[in-house]
Amino acid sequence: MGKSDKLGGKLMFNVILFGFMGQVAWAVENNYFNTFLFNVIGGTSNDIAHMVAASSVVAVIATLLMGTLSDKLNRRKIFLCGGYILWGITVMAFAFISRENVGKVLGLDVTAALSATVSLVIIMDCVMTFMGSTSNDAAFNAWITDITSPKNRARTEGVLATLPVLAMVIVTVAFGVLASSFGYPVCFIGLGILVSICGVIGIFTVDDSRSGEKRDTKFWSDLIYGFRPSVIKGNKGLYLSLAAFSVFNIAVQTFFPYLFIYVQHQIGISLDGFEITPILIIAAVVAIVAIVVGAVLMGALMDKYGKAPFSVPSMLFYIIGVAAVSFAKNLATFAIFAIIFLAGYGLMSIMLSAAIRDFTPEDKAGALQGVRMIFCIMLPMIIGPAIGSSVTERFAVNTYVNEYGESLNVPPPHIFIAAAIVALFVFVPLVFLIKEWKRVESEGRKEN
Repeated sequence: MGKSDKLGGKLMFNVILFGFMGQVAWAVENNYFNTFLFNVIGGTSNDIAHMVAASSVVAVIATLLMGTLSDKLNRRKIFLCGGYILWGITVMAFAFISRENVGKVLGLDVTAALSATVSLVIIMDCVMTFMGSTSNDAAFNAWITDITSPKNRARTEGVLATLPVLAMVIVTVAFGVLASSFGYPVCFIGLGILVSICGVIGIFTVDDSRSGEKRDTKFWSDLIYGFRPSVIKGNKGLYLSLAAFSVFNIAVQTFFPYLFIYVQHQIGISLDGFEITPILIIAAVVAIVAIVVGAVLMGALMDKYGKAPFSVPSMLFYIIGVAAVSFAKNLATFAIFAIIFLAGYGLMSIMLSAAIRDFTPEDKAGALQGVRMIFCIMLPMIIGPAIGSSVTERFAVNTYVNEYGESLNVPPPHIFIAAAIVALFVFVPLVFLIKEWKRVESEGRKEN
């Protein structure tokens, strides 16, 4: 399958389908798995930090192994479609995890079954993450790099960048309302079925971006390719982009795993009894259209004028917005400040994701997905939640008493201040990345 500066309808259908369903699944995993562990199972903020860290390590291992294997076999489709089918099945498995069920299997009462149930949730989250990272982080991301070019990547990233936001909106309302009305098991089964269906659809609609002819390369040599000093030195732009994204995502992960818990128990917003009115639907549609148009437009502007001019303002938007959120006392002010940091978050994600693809050697797109995961996922998801958990244990004032009568610390506003402080360090690699962007753009003008 050839690379084109224009993406056709069939390609865009699959980009949006797999991108969106992947983001819905990750949004549930990154948010409602945490609330499920906190509210239903009785886990603490430390348990959440351990779960996020463990799953991030598994994500890196899966992406390194399966991304390299997809390069070796010169195939993407089987990892993409087959992975989504298995991903959905592992999501459905969470419907059967409860303290009562674990207690029955182990012969324990619900109090004594707490530790074992928390451990089971963490283990199953790692299993699910392995499937998700194989299909989405390794196969889908390598496939996107295969089918796009530097002339359309920022626009493509603009489309992809809207998907986490859309997924978050839908997951926040739909999953939250359904979980309140029917319980978590029904939601996990429904989501799992949708993810698996996506994989089945892909069997008939996705064209493999690779030839399928097995490459004459050494698997273990390819596996460590991205860690070689000579490769790092020869791909300065790539590793600067990865470093900037890593620090940026550490700042995000400082508060993000605790965001829904914070909103529920600190701001006092509950989806119990939530009503979806016509006015709310219209407002949501308008907001979604604005997000999509804005992201695609900004992606097009970055493709045209370069990424450097947008980098510093975008980062400042994020820092100011996330710091301001800590002062929000109600839904209205929280939403206003959240829009500011979400704008900065979206723009930085578009820029840095496109930069990583631009600087990635095309023949190593699969193998380097694991390196990308270390910088963009594993390190942020180990360091960020640990910071957030430490801040929670140090500054928490409010507590939440779960259905088992256990008191848990509620994440305080300080997690957003901590995130803003961490975000300031993004400017260290960003300064050098801006120079690299300008150098590449200058060389491109000379060639033309």
